[in-house]
Amino acid sequence: MLVVDDNEVIRQLIAVNLQLEGFEVHQAVDGRECLERAEEVRPHVITLDVMMPRLDGWVTATRLRENAGTREAKVVLITARAQGEDLRRGEELGVDAYLTKPFDPNELIGTVRELAGVA
Repeated sequence: MLVVDDNEVIRQLIAVNLQLEGFEVHQAVDGRECLERAEEVRPHVITLDVMMPRLDGWVTATRLRENAGTREAKVVLITARAQGEDLRRGEELGVDAYLTKPFDPNELIGTVRELAGVA
């Protein structure tokens, strides 16, 4: 499990909620670090913020899908941007789920558990 968000408070909130559910959680602060960490830890699920410095979530999701080593990871976009255009763009990129900030921690956990194949 890899949690990617440039906001430390949100990143920690997501990480703690997932750790309490028994997930091993790794973290990254932006898209560049996400790509590096994903190569190292090969997560099954990645939660990915859209609005980040250095490399945004859209470009990061595209690169994850282009890389043979990370293309099978399930990607959950978590963002304040919830417009139809954004949802379509995520779908085109092959994003597996889309959650809007502020998100319900139970919805996040349910989504991640489902994508990870943990009932």
